[in-house]
Amino acid sequence: MQSRGVHLQYSFESTGQRGAALHNPLFELLQAVHEHGSIQHAAKHLGASYRHIWGALKRWEATLGEPLVTWSQGQPARLTPFADRLLWAEKRARARLTPHIEALRAELERVLAEALDGSQHVLTVFASHDLALPMLRDLANRDHGLHIDLRFAGSVDALAALSQGRCRVAGFHVPALPGGSRQFAAAMKPLLKPGLHKLIGCVRRTQGLMVQPGNPLGLQGLADLVPRNGRTPRFLNRQSGSGTRLLMDHLLAEQGLAPEAIPGWFQPPEDSHLAVAAALASGGADAGPGIEAAARAFGLGFLPLIEEDYFLVCLKDALEHPAVLKLREALASTAWQQALQALPGYAPSSGGQVLSLTQALPWWNFRQAKKPAGDGLQPA
Repeated sequence: MQSRGVHLQYSFESTGQRGAALHNPLFELLQAVHEHGSIQHAAKHLGASYRHIWGALKRWEATLGEPLVTWSQGQPARLTPFADRLLWAEKRARARLTPHIEALRAELERVLAEALDGSQHVLTVFASHDLALPMLRDLANRDHGLHIDLRFAGSVDALAALSQGRCRVAGFHVPALPGGSRQFAAAMKPLLKPGLHKLIGCVRRTQGLMVQPGNPLGLQGLADLVPRNGRTPRFLNRQSGSGTRLLMDHLLAEQGLAPEAIPGWFQPPEDSHLAVAAALASGGADAGPGIEAAARAFGLGFLPLIEEDYFLVCLKDALEHPAVLKLREALASTAWQQALQALPGYAPSSGGQVLSLTQALPWWNFRQAKKPAGDGLQPA
């Protein structure tokens, strides 16, 4: 079998790039044929001639050693099974690697910024995966002279990075949870200290279940993931240590459901909202947790479950650091509020305001009931 290599490259341009897009003409071509159903319409969409697209297809087929498109007289052009698998595999791989691509681009931008202008402030942020933060990074760089070295990690890992001194600011998300949460408390309380840490308001967003377009299984919530009446939904979870996995564990316990009862709960997970969405869009699962913006990006259905706050956190003595002050300015800006309007399921929330940890997290002071010397239970 002929070996086929993959070569990656990047370039420096006069303008910046938003997001983690990696352009490849083969997949742009396949997507155009898939969407438009003909070589002619695909060529028009791509701004190229029929002859150019036809020649490109033949060159790619020669390189890959497989046919990519089939069609017959009077019938729409269709991707071959090989091309269809290749297209969806690339989409899933790209979605899975988005946080890492973002991190690489951010690091290269930081190096370039330092080389060009040593006076620009640089702020390292470890943060739970979120679709709004790259927009914040672009806005801060453009309007506030701040380069955010953004590195995505799970909420717990981000907080651990802050406690270990590997970043100045960390990002995590949690719903209000006025009744307490054993899951969130066990994971986060050891990493957040009242008086030592201060929260900075960032955004509010909606978490829920992403489902297949049209919700063909009629799912309404987590309880519907339990097999019944011959229906066995395939669930794709997030990784342990992520804020979304903590949220799913909390909601499951709140409803008295056992993780073992849901097929796929402990299967190999994905590590970002986009990766889960891409897997669902390719038919790899029927449902998975995520934010509304990720579901809409892949044309999926979305079942809202709960609103949550996404906070940034730093040490108290870092609040007056010039880079953190610029970050707070960006979060308080009208431009930030306007940027969030483009993302489904997002809203500004105390943008840039410094918040008390115990007041912003009602579950912090929640105590489990304990048994006193006498009979009965009393709250501690």
